[in-house]
Amino acid sequence: MIGPDAVPFCGLPPRPGELAWKLDPLLIGVLLAGLSLGWVWASERRGFLAGWVVLAASLVTPLCSLAVALFSVRVGQHLLVMLVAAPLLAAGFRAHSAAPRELALSAVIFAVVLWFWHMPAPYALTFVSDVAWWAMHGSLLGAAVWFWQGVQRAVRADAALLSGLATAAQMGALGAFLTFAPRPLFTPHALTTLPWGMTPLEDQQLGGLLMWVPGGLAFAGLALWALSRVLRAAPDHRAA
Repeated sequence: MIGPDAVPFCGLPPRPGELAWKLDPLLIGVLLAGLSLGWVWASERRGFLAGWVVLAASLVTPLCSLAVALFSVRVGQHLLVMLVAAPLLAAGFRAHSAAPRELALSAVIFAVVLWFWHMPAPYALTFVSDVAWWAMHGSLLGAAVWFWQGVQRAVRADAALLSGLATAAQMGALGAFLTFAPRPLFTPHALTTLPWGMTPLEDQQLGGLLMWVPGGLAFAGLALWALSRVLRAAPDHRAA
């Protein structure tokens, strides 16, 4: 439960009809600064711009406000950042080819960051500390961009395949853990979900399903794409 004096970065949990945009000057300033710098440095500006628009939309639209009330919306917000904005941003910048060891490291860091911020204590901290809120979203975005860059520029396609499968498995495991937990785990939502027609446990289960199914399918698709690269790159042993 959110304490009486704590105001989350995106505002107090809204009730139906009370959603608002998050037009915080610091947030807008950071987004505009990032847009300006990225526009200068990007090698493929259309991809970068598309990714930055998705990122900005996930943070300034009423998603930010509704994510204070509903865990499932916070998960959806994170999926937009990690599975839509991050790969587009990664495609917008040149990067050196990723060796299997670097790709594996990026997958491990991504998994650690994802699990850490979706555990009860760190998650709850983001509702009482603006620094924690910025750290959550900044680290999720950074880890996801690094991972996607590695996959897109992997030296070996089989390494991209294994990283995609491992990431799909760990995201699916986290989603399943949240879906089948026998009780609500996230105290900030203890009293915020009922006005939206869900109990805290139902909200948590929906969030777990979102991470488990769309998240897992996205990374499974990535693994299949990597497998197609492996098959295309394999030598043709058919008789001439």
